[in-house]
Amino acid sequence: MRQKNETVRHLKNDKLDVVKPDFRGNKTINGQFVNGGELYTPKLSKVLRWKTSRNPQRDEKKSDNYVPPVSYGTDFINSNKDMVVWLGHATFLIRVNGLTMITDPVFYDLPMIKRRIGLPCAPEQLTGIDMVLFSHGHRDHLDERSIKTLYRHNPDLKALAPLHAGNLLRSAEPNLPYQEAGWYQKFDLTPEGVEIYFLPASHWHRRGMFDMNKVLWGSFLIKTPTLQLYFAGDTGYNGHFEEIESLFGPMDVCLMPVGAYRPSFLMQKSHLNPHEAVRAYNVLRGGTFIPMHYGTFDLSDEPAGEPVRLLEQIAASGMMTGLRIPAIGEPVLLQELV
Repeated sequence: MRQKNETVRHLKNDKLDVVKPDFRGNKTINGQFVNGGELYTPKLSKVLRWKTSRNPQRDEKKSDNYVPPVSYGTDFINSNKDMVVWLGHATFLIRVNGLTMITDPVFYDLPMIKRRIGLPCAPEQLTGIDMVLFSHGHRDHLDERSIKTLYRHNPDLKALAPLHAGNLLRSAEPNLPYQEAGWYQKFDLTPEGVEIYFLPASHWHRRGMFDMNKVLWGSFLIKTPTLQLYFAGDTGYNGHFEEIESLFGPMDVCLMPVGAYRPSFLMQKSHLNPHEAVRAYNVLRGGTFIPMHYGTFDLSDEPAGEPVRLLEQIAASGMMTGLRIPAIGEPVLLQELV
């Protein structure tokens, strides 16, 4: 039921196609984007509870020195093969049908959080990039310094982004062309043979003092005549996975977040743990599962290597097929997966 003095609007990019029948656009309540129909605002009390309580896995985390392996070099940049290359956290280089993209580029340390492992090459060597895809505006996914570096060395770069992310992109690089989309919208900047859709995620936005949920969040589907590749962004488990599957059918490749899930009382509505990520992958009828959002930054309470260990246990139990855990910088050739 609508509360008194509550203003509800539905927003989308009116210039882009909406692929879900009868979808009016993304719902906002008093100017804040919502997850489906529900407004989610992380409570300060839960953050304080996290900061003032003892991590039950503290000793295990302290003794866990896991870092993702790195395959150093630049051969993947100069290759013309279709591939996915993990660059750490939620950053991937993806090449399909001659189009080269990077998702959520974060190449450097975050404010007050250092990278635990580096890139396979210098950020300046990431050239020949056609598009950059932003799932949302959190600083570990939309990083101003990384955007500046990427644009400086890729002057023809274009950005695909959520609704209302434009001000963040202009602040980072005023000359970077971009297109915003709402959920279930198809971008129109892609060349023939590649379609990119912005799809739901269950998350939230805050970057400053007064911008709570002012920028949308979401996931991406990259589609060619022979491939469907899903990049989940940051998300909790919600009904959007069933909706995506019902619209698009099975996914050949799923890039799924599996880290920053403890404590669950704080993280559950915005991040997936490995079991939830596998559940979503199975709902999507996924082929290859490639994990992300683990090992690069210390953002939460679980030990660094726990997500990988759990995924390997889940795969060994027969609850999933297609698990692939590449090193940072290791090309995963798409022709071998479909």
